[in-house]
Amino acid sequence: MKLGIIKERKTPPDRRVVFSPQKLSLLKKQFPNCELIVEPSDIRIFPDEEYKRLGFEISEDLSDCDVLLGVKEVPIEALIPNKKYFFFSHTIKKQPYNRELLQAILEKNIVLYDHEVITNQKNSRLIGFGRYAGIVGAYNGFRALGLRDKLFQLPKVESLPDYGAVVENLQQIKIPAIKIALTGTGKVGYGAKEILDHLHIKKVSIHDYLTKTFDEPVYAMLGVLDYNKRKDGKQLDKYDFYNYPEIYESDFMRFAKVTDYFIAGHFYGDGAPYLFTREEAKQEEFKINLIADVSCDIDGPVASTIKPSTIADPFYGYDPQTEMEVAFDAKNAITVMAVDNLPCELPKDASEGFGDMFLEHVIPAFFNDDEKGILDRARMTFNGELTSRYSYLKDYVNEI
Repeated sequence: MKLGIIKERKTPPDRRVVFSPQKLSLLKKQFPNCELIVEPSDIRIFPDEEYKRLGFEISEDLSDCDVLLGVKEVPIEALIPNKKYFFFSHTIKKQPYNRELLQAILEKNIVLYDHEVITNQKNSRLIGFGRYAGIVGAYNGFRALGLRDKLFQLPKVESLPDYGAVVENLQQIKIPAIKIALTGTGKVGYGAKEILDHLHIKKVSIHDYLTKTFDEPVYAMLGVLDYNKRKDGKQLDKYDFYNYPEIYESDFMRFAKVTDYFIAGHFYGDGAPYLFTREEAKQEEFKINLIADVSCDIDGPVASTIKPSTIADPFYGYDPQTEMEVAFDAKNAITVMAVDNLPCELPKDASEGFGDMFLEHVIPAFFNDDEKGILDRARMTFNGELTSRYSYLKDYVNEI
Protein backbone atom coordinates (compact mmCIF):
# COMPACT_ATOMS: atom_id res chain seq x y z
CA MET A 1 0.00 0.00 0.00
CA LYS A 2 1.19 3.49 -0.84
CA LEU A 3 0.16 6.34 1.48
CA GLY A 4 0.40 10.03 0.62
CA ILE A 5 0.47 12.85 3.19
CA ILE A 6 -1.25 15.73 1.42
CA LYS A 7 -0.73 19.45 1.73
CA GLU A 8 -3.46 21.36 3.58
CA ARG A 9 -5.07 23.82 1.19
CA LYS A 10 -8.00 25.24 3.13
CA THR A 11 -8.16 28.95 3.96
CA PRO A 12 -7.33 30.14 6.59
CA PRO A 13 -4.20 27.96 6.54
CA ASP A 14 -4.07 24.93 8.84
CA ARG A 15 -0.59 23.88 9.95
CA ARG A 16 -1.61 20.46 11.29
CA VAL A 17 -0.85 17.12 9.64
CA VAL A 18 -1.99 13.54 10.20
CA PHE A 19 1.56 12.27 10.82
CA SER A 20 4.60 14.12 12.12
CA PRO A 21 7.96 12.96 10.73
CA GLN A 22 8.62 10.91 13.89
CA LYS A 23 5.20 9.25 13.84
CA LEU A 24 5.62 8.47 10.13
CA SER A 25 8.93 6.76 10.97
CA LEU A 26 7.13 4.69 13.58
CA LEU A 27 4.52 3.71 11.00
CA LYS A 28 7.28 2.60 8.61
CA LYS A 29 8.89 0.45 11.30
CA GLN A 30 5.61 -1.23 12.20
CA PHE A 31 4.48 -1.71 8.58
CA PRO A 32 7.66 -1.90 6.45
CA ASN A 33 5.72 -2.82 3.29
CA CYS A 34 3.85 0.48 3.39
CA GLU A 35 5.30 3.07 0.96
CA LEU A 36 5.08 6.70 2.08
CA ILE A 37 5.18 9.96 0.14
CA VAL A 38 4.85 13.49 1.53
CA GLU A 39 3.48 16.34 -0.56
CA PRO A 40 5.60 19.48 -0.01
CA SER A 41 4.04 22.23 2.09
CA ASP A 42 5.25 25.67 3.10
CA ILE A 43 2.69 26.00 5.92
CA ARG A 44 2.93 22.63 7.68
CA ILE A 45 4.24 22.85 11.27
CA PHE A 46 6.89 20.25 10.37
CA PRO A 47 9.13 21.45 7.51
CA ASP A 48 9.68 19.24 4.45
CA GLU A 49 13.33 18.92 5.48
CA GLU A 50 12.37 17.02 8.65
CA TYR A 51 10.60 14.38 6.56
CA LYS A 52 13.49 14.26 4.07
CA ARG A 53 16.01 13.84 6.86
CA LEU A 54 14.18 10.71 7.99
CA GLY A 55 14.26 9.26 4.49
CA PHE A 56 10.77 10.09 3.20
CA GLU A 57 10.18 11.04 -0.41
CA ILE A 58 8.88 14.58 -0.97
CA SER A 59 6.87 14.81 -4.16
CA GLU A 60 4.14 16.95 -5.70
CA ASP A 61 2.94 13.93 -7.65
CA LEU A 62 0.70 11.73 -5.50
CA SER A 63 -1.12 10.18 -8.44
CA ASP A 64 0.14 6.65 -7.76
CA CYS A 65 -0.79 6.68 -4.04
CA ASP A 66 -3.56 4.34 -2.93
CA VAL A 67 -4.63 6.38 0.12
CA LEU A 68 -4.28 10.12 0.72
CA LEU A 69 -4.29 11.49 4.26
CA GLY A 70 -5.28 15.05 5.14
CA VAL A 71 -6.81 16.98 8.01
CA LYS A 72 -9.31 19.53 6.68
CA GLU A 73 -11.51 19.53 3.57
CA VAL A 74 -9.70 19.17 0.24
CA PRO A 75 -10.71 21.83 -2.31
CA ILE A 76 -12.71 20.33 -5.17
CA GLU A 77 -10.13 21.30 -7.79
CA ALA A 78 -7.37 19.48 -5.83
CA LEU A 79 -9.22 16.14 -5.54
CA ILE A 80 -7.60 13.30 -7.48
CA PRO A 81 -10.25 10.99 -9.02
CA ASN A 82 -10.48 7.29 -8.11
CA LYS A 83 -8.49 7.64 -4.88
CA LYS A 84 -9.16 6.87 -1.23
CA TYR A 85 -9.11 9.95 1.00
CA PHE A 86 -9.16 10.54 4.74
CA PHE A 87 -10.10 14.02 5.99
CA PHE A 88 -12.74 15.90 7.96
CA SER A 89 -15.37 16.52 5.28
CA HIS A 90 -17.86 18.30 7.55
CA THR A 91 -20.79 16.81 5.65
CA ILE A 92 -22.31 14.24 8.02
CA LYS A 93 -24.62 16.87 9.54
CA LYS A 94 -25.66 18.05 6.05
CA GLN A 95 -23.58 21.21 6.29
CA PRO A 96 -24.74 23.27 3.28
CA TYR A 97 -21.32 24.86 2.69
CA ASN A 98 -19.81 21.45 1.83
CA ARG A 99 -22.60 19.95 -0.26
CA GLU A 100 -20.69 20.61 -3.50
CA LEU A 101 -17.62 18.92 -2.03
CA LEU A 102 -19.53 15.70 -1.33
CA GLN A 103 -21.13 15.88 -4.78
CA ALA A 104 -17.66 16.19 -6.34
CA ILE A 105 -16.34 13.26 -4.30
CA LEU A 106 -19.11 11.07 -5.70
CA GLU A 107 -18.62 12.34 -9.25
CA LYS A 108 -14.88 11.67 -9.08
CA ASN A 109 -15.44 8.11 -7.77
CA ILE A 110 -13.50 8.86 -4.59
CA VAL A 111 -13.73 6.60 -1.55
CA LEU A 112 -14.09 8.99 1.39
CA TYR A 113 -13.28 8.03 4.96
CA ASP A 114 -14.21 10.82 7.36
CA HIS A 115 -12.07 11.21 10.49
CA GLU A 116 -15.18 12.22 12.42
CA VAL A 117 -16.78 8.80 11.99
CA ILE A 118 -13.78 6.62 12.76
CA THR A 119 -15.39 4.77 15.64
CA ASN A 120 -15.28 1.56 17.63
CA GLN A 121 -18.06 -1.02 17.69
CA LYS A 122 -19.96 1.07 20.26
CA ASN A 123 -19.81 4.10 17.91
CA SER A 124 -17.43 5.99 20.20
CA ARG A 125 -14.96 8.15 18.31
CA LEU A 126 -11.41 6.82 18.23
CA ILE A 127 -9.49 9.80 16.89
CA GLY A 128 -9.80 13.55 16.82
CA PHE A 129 -8.44 16.82 18.13
CA GLY A 130 -10.92 17.17 21.01
CA ARG A 131 -8.33 17.15 23.78
CA TYR A 132 -6.49 20.08 22.20
CA ALA A 133 -9.72 21.99 21.59
CA GLY A 134 -10.43 21.69 25.32
CA ILE A 135 -6.91 22.71 26.30
CA VAL A 136 -6.79 25.79 24.08
CA GLY A 137 -10.40 26.78 24.76
CA ALA A 138 -10.03 26.76 28.55
CA TYR A 139 -6.70 28.62 28.32
CA ASN A 140 -8.25 31.24 26.03
CA GLY A 141 -11.03 31.78 28.54
CA PHE A 142 -8.51 32.56 31.27
CA ARG A 143 -6.66 34.81 28.84
CA ALA A 144 -9.91 36.75 28.31
CA LEU A 145 -10.43 36.98 32.08
CA GLY A 146 -6.97 38.45 32.55
CA LEU A 147 -7.38 41.02 29.78
CA ARG A 148 -10.94 42.01 30.65
CA ASP A 149 -10.38 42.44 34.38
CA LYS A 150 -6.78 43.66 34.02
CA LEU A 151 -5.52 40.84 36.26
CA PHE A 152 -2.72 39.37 34.13
CA GLN A 153 -1.61 38.97 30.53
CA LEU A 154 -1.32 35.55 28.93
CA PRO A 155 0.22 35.24 25.45
CA LYS A 156 -1.79 33.74 22.60
CA VAL A 157 -1.38 29.99 22.33
CA GLU A 158 -0.48 30.31 18.64
CA SER A 159 2.59 32.35 19.63
CA LEU A 160 3.88 29.53 21.85
CA PRO A 161 5.99 26.61 20.58
CA ASP A 162 4.15 23.78 22.31
CA TYR A 163 1.95 22.62 25.17
CA GLY A 164 4.87 22.79 27.59
CA ALA A 165 5.06 26.55 27.04
CA VAL A 166 1.32 26.82 27.67
CA VAL A 167 1.76 25.18 31.07
CA GLU A 168 4.75 27.40 31.90
CA ASN A 169 2.69 30.53 31.29
CA LEU A 170 -0.18 29.26 33.42
CA GLN A 171 2.21 28.85 36.33
CA GLN A 172 2.86 32.61 36.30
CA ILE A 173 -0.72 33.73 37.00
CA LYS A 174 -3.12 33.74 39.96
CA ILE A 175 -6.83 33.14 39.49
CA PRO A 176 -9.28 35.00 41.76
CA ALA A 177 -11.92 33.20 43.85
CA ILE A 178 -14.35 32.40 41.05
CA LYS A 179 -16.60 29.43 40.37
CA ILE A 180 -16.07 27.56 37.11
CA ALA A 181 -18.57 25.14 35.56
CA LEU A 182 -17.25 22.69 32.98
CA THR A 183 -19.69 20.67 30.87
CA GLY A 184 -18.46 17.61 29.01
CA THR A 185 -16.88 14.36 30.13
CA GLY A 186 -15.22 13.39 26.85
CA LYS A 187 -11.91 14.34 25.25
CA VAL A 188 -12.84 18.04 25.09
CA GLY A 189 -13.95 18.17 28.71
CA TYR A 190 -10.86 16.38 29.97
CA GLY A 191 -8.64 18.61 27.83
CA ALA A 192 -10.16 21.66 29.55
CA LYS A 193 -9.77 19.91 32.92
CA GLU A 194 -6.01 19.66 32.30
CA ILE A 195 -5.81 23.46 32.25
CA LEU A 196 -7.84 23.78 35.45
CA ASP A 197 -5.61 21.23 37.13
CA HIS A 198 -2.41 22.93 35.94
CA LEU A 199 -3.73 26.08 37.64
CA HIS A 200 -4.28 24.03 40.83
CA ILE A 201 -7.93 24.98 40.88
CA LYS A 202 -9.82 22.81 43.33
CA LYS A 203 -12.46 20.42 42.01
CA VAL A 204 -15.55 20.27 44.22
CA SER A 205 -18.71 18.18 44.29
CA ILE A 206 -21.90 19.34 42.58
CA HIS A 207 -23.56 19.77 45.98
CA ASP A 208 -20.75 21.91 47.38
CA TYR A 209 -20.52 23.92 44.16
CA LEU A 210 -24.21 24.80 44.32
CA THR A 211 -24.49 25.45 48.05
CA LYS A 212 -21.17 26.75 49.36
CA THR A 213 -19.00 29.83 48.94
CA PHE A 214 -15.23 29.57 48.67
CA ASP A 215 -12.28 31.88 49.23
CA GLU A 216 -10.38 30.24 46.37
CA PRO A 217 -11.21 29.37 42.74
CA VAL A 218 -13.11 26.09 42.34
CA TYR A 219 -14.65 24.09 39.53
CA ALA A 220 -17.25 21.41 39.03
CA MET A 221 -17.34 18.99 36.12
CA LEU A 222 -20.90 18.46 34.93
CA GLY A 223 -22.30 15.39 33.21
CA VAL A 224 -25.44 15.50 31.07
CA LEU A 225 -27.70 14.48 33.97
CA ASP A 226 -26.35 17.30 36.14
CA TYR A 227 -27.71 19.98 33.81
CA ASN A 228 -30.66 18.12 32.25
CA LYS A 229 -33.66 16.47 33.92
CA ARG A 230 -36.57 14.40 32.71
CA LYS A 231 -39.82 16.33 32.40
CA ASP A 232 -41.65 13.60 34.30
CA GLY A 233 -39.22 13.72 37.21
CA LYS A 234 -37.89 10.18 36.79
CA GLN A 235 -34.18 9.65 37.38
CA LEU A 236 -32.60 7.22 34.92
CA ASP A 237 -29.13 6.97 33.38
CA LYS A 238 -27.30 9.03 30.77
CA TYR A 239 -28.18 6.54 28.02
CA ASP A 240 -31.84 7.37 28.56
CA PHE A 241 -30.94 11.00 27.85
CA TYR A 242 -28.93 10.07 24.75
CA ASN A 243 -31.79 7.94 23.40
CA TYR A 244 -34.69 10.22 24.33
CA PRO A 245 -33.37 13.79 24.64
CA GLU A 246 -36.76 15.24 23.72
CA ILE A 247 -38.28 14.15 27.05
CA TYR A 248 -35.68 16.16 28.98
CA GLU A 249 -35.48 19.84 29.89
CA SER A 250 -32.54 21.96 30.96
CA ASP A 251 -31.61 22.19 34.62
CA PHE A 252 -28.63 24.43 33.91
CA MET A 253 -30.01 27.58 35.55
CA ARG A 254 -29.17 26.23 38.99
CA PHE A 255 -25.52 26.41 37.91
CA ALA A 256 -25.91 29.75 36.08
CA LYS A 257 -26.99 31.34 39.37
CA VAL A 258 -23.63 30.59 41.05
CA THR A 259 -21.13 30.40 38.15
CA ASP A 260 -18.69 33.08 37.00
CA TYR A 261 -16.88 31.25 34.18
CA PHE A 262 -18.54 28.56 32.08
CA ILE A 263 -16.50 26.22 29.85
CA ALA A 264 -18.79 24.49 27.33
CA GLY A 265 -17.05 21.27 26.37
CA HIS A 266 -20.12 19.09 25.90
CA PHE A 267 -21.40 17.45 22.72
CA TYR A 268 -24.81 18.79 21.72
CA GLY A 269 -27.05 16.26 19.99
CA ASP A 270 -30.18 16.80 17.92
CA GLY A 271 -33.29 17.13 20.05
CA ALA A 272 -31.44 17.92 23.29
CA PRO A 273 -32.63 20.94 25.28
CA TYR A 274 -30.68 24.20 25.15
CA LEU A 275 -28.55 24.80 28.24
CA PHE A 276 -29.87 28.34 28.58
CA THR A 277 -31.92 30.65 26.40
CA ARG A 278 -31.60 34.33 25.61
CA GLU A 279 -34.51 35.03 27.93
CA GLU A 280 -32.82 33.19 30.80
CA ALA A 281 -29.61 35.15 30.22
CA LYS A 282 -31.62 38.36 30.82
CA GLN A 283 -32.56 37.31 34.34
CA GLU A 284 -30.94 39.13 37.24
CA GLU A 285 -30.00 35.83 38.88
CA PHE A 286 -28.00 34.75 35.80
CA LYS A 287 -24.46 35.27 37.08
CA ILE A 288 -22.19 33.92 34.30
CA ASN A 289 -20.06 36.67 32.77
CA LEU A 290 -17.42 34.66 30.90
CA ILE A 291 -17.96 31.71 28.54
CA ALA A 292 -15.42 29.63 26.63
CA ASP A 293 -17.70 27.82 24.20
CA VAL A 294 -15.43 25.08 22.89
CA SER A 295 -18.40 23.24 21.35
CA CYS A 296 -19.29 26.40 19.41
CA ASP A 297 -22.83 25.65 18.21
CA ILE A 298 -24.02 28.94 16.73
CA ASP A 299 -27.45 30.15 17.88
CA GLY A 300 -27.73 26.89 19.77
CA PRO A 301 -27.63 25.56 23.32
CA VAL A 302 -25.43 28.39 24.65
CA ALA A 303 -27.48 31.48 23.87
CA SER A 304 -24.59 33.95 23.99
CA THR A 305 -22.75 32.20 21.13
CA ILE A 306 -24.20 34.27 18.31
CA LYS A 307 -21.23 33.81 15.97
CA PRO A 308 -17.88 32.01 15.84
CA SER A 309 -14.83 34.05 16.76
CA THR A 310 -11.39 33.67 15.21
CA ILE A 311 -7.87 32.91 16.36
CA ALA A 312 -6.93 36.46 15.30
CA ASP A 313 -9.87 38.01 17.19
CA PRO A 314 -10.99 35.40 19.74
CA PHE A 315 -13.26 37.39 22.06
CA TYR A 316 -16.48 39.33 21.77
CA GLY A 317 -19.14 40.53 24.18
CA TYR A 318 -22.79 39.53 24.28
CA ASP A 319 -25.25 41.98 25.81
CA PRO A 320 -28.06 39.84 27.26
CA GLN A 321 -30.54 42.70 27.33
CA THR A 322 -30.18 43.75 23.68
CA GLU A 323 -29.08 40.27 22.46
CA MET A 324 -26.42 42.05 20.44
CA GLU A 325 -22.66 41.84 20.07
CA VAL A 326 -20.67 44.41 22.05
CA ALA A 327 -17.04 44.86 23.09
CA PHE A 328 -15.68 41.86 24.99
CA ASP A 329 -15.03 44.06 28.03
CA ALA A 330 -18.26 46.08 27.88
CA LYS A 331 -20.10 46.65 31.15
CA ASN A 332 -22.70 43.98 31.95
CA ALA A 333 -21.71 41.92 28.89
CA ILE A 334 -20.97 38.22 28.83
CA THR A 335 -17.44 37.79 27.48
CA VAL A 336 -17.51 35.05 24.84
CA MET A 337 -14.70 32.94 23.38
CA ALA A 338 -16.10 30.83 20.53
CA VAL A 339 -13.19 30.00 18.23
CA ASP A 340 -14.24 27.04 16.06
CA ASN A 341 -10.76 25.80 15.09
CA LEU A 342 -8.96 25.83 18.45
CA PRO A 343 -6.55 22.90 17.85
CA CYS A 344 -4.94 24.93 15.04
CA GLU A 345 -3.30 27.01 17.77
CA LEU A 346 -1.30 23.98 18.98
CA PRO A 347 -0.42 22.38 15.63
CA LYS A 348 2.66 20.47 16.79
CA ASP A 349 1.12 18.76 19.82
CA ALA A 350 -2.23 18.27 18.09
CA SER A 351 -0.58 16.60 15.09
CA GLU A 352 1.54 14.30 17.24
CA GLY A 353 -1.46 13.25 19.31
CA PHE A 354 -3.58 12.68 16.21
CA GLY A 355 -0.85 10.55 14.63
CA ASP A 356 -0.66 8.37 17.73
CA MET A 357 -4.38 7.61 17.51
CA PHE A 358 -4.39 7.11 13.74
CA LEU A 359 -1.46 4.70 13.91
CA GLU A 360 -3.06 2.74 16.73
CA HIS A 361 -6.59 2.44 15.36
CA VAL A 362 -6.66 3.01 11.60
CA ILE A 363 -3.46 1.90 9.90
CA PRO A 364 -3.66 -1.69 11.24
CA ALA A 365 -7.13 -2.02 9.69
CA PHE A 366 -5.55 -1.92 6.22
CA PHE A 367 -3.41 -4.93 7.08
CA ASN A 368 -5.77 -7.11 9.14
CA ASP A 369 -8.75 -7.16 6.74
CA ASP A 370 -10.45 -4.50 8.86
CA GLU A 371 -11.21 -7.08 11.54
CA LYS A 372 -12.82 -4.49 13.84
CA GLY A 373 -14.88 -2.83 11.08
CA ILE A 374 -13.20 0.53 11.57
CA LEU A 375 -12.79 1.26 7.86
CA ASP A 376 -16.24 -0.04 7.05
CA ARG A 377 -17.92 2.32 9.54
CA ALA A 378 -15.90 5.34 8.38
CA ARG A 379 -16.38 4.73 4.63
CA MET A 380 -18.91 7.30 3.44
CA THR A 381 -18.67 6.76 -0.32
CA PHE A 382 -17.83 3.82 -2.57
CA ASN A 383 -18.16 3.26 -6.35
CA GLY A 384 -19.59 6.73 -6.82
CA GLU A 385 -22.39 6.23 -4.29
CA LEU A 386 -23.08 6.82 -0.62
CA THR A 387 -22.61 3.71 1.49
CA SER A 388 -25.68 2.38 3.31
CA ARG A 389 -24.61 3.86 6.64
CA TYR A 390 -24.66 7.34 5.09
CA SER A 391 -27.61 6.93 2.73
CA TYR A 392 -29.47 9.50 4.85
CA LEU A 393 -27.36 12.10 3.00
CA LYS A 394 -28.95 11.26 -0.37
CA ASP A 395 -31.42 14.16 -0.36
CA TYR A 396 -28.67 16.50 0.81
CA VAL A 397 -26.41 15.41 -2.05
CA ASN A 398 -29.17 15.73 -4.64
CA GLU A 399 -30.05 19.32 -3.70
CA ILE A 400 -28.89 21.90 -6.21
